[in-house]
Amino acid sequence: MIRLLALAVLLLPAPLAARESLGVYESWAAFKDASPRRCYAIAKAGGKASAPAYATVSLWPDKSVRGAVHLVLSREVPAKGAVRLTVGDKRFDLVAKGRNAWAADARGDAAIIAAIRSAARMSVSGSGFTDRYTLSGAATAIDAATVGCAKR
Repeated sequence: MIRLLALAVLLLPAPLAARESLGVYESWAAFKDASPRRCYAIAKAGGKASAPAYATVSLWPDKSVRGAVHLVLSREVPAKGAVRLTVGDKRFDLVAKGRNAWAADARGDAAIIAAIRSAARMSVSGSGFTDRYTLSGAATAIDAATVGCAKR
């Protein structure tokens, strides 16, 4: 868990003093950044990959973004390469560029988050790789991020 938190702090750019931990929930953690104001749930893929892989669910209240799913992949995806996210028994085709992948739109984000809340595992696959995640604690971390960015 300490390793997850340390890597999460390094992953997203923001001054360390501006980052607030909202908690660690099994295999997921939640954080809040002061400027720009954003909150996110994050998990590191399991196993030994060629590069660290992460899944995040972010909220950017000042940009009216709520529940944006973003994956940092363990390998770069070739141009026009296909990337598929499997959450439980549901499958989602993602938009990908380089080592990044995301849902095509807000409706896709919402469907992925709903699936994450009800599944135990998820994986993302592309050309020659599969990144695997445990979803224990994901729903709680997403809720903590949501509460962390609620207007007060």
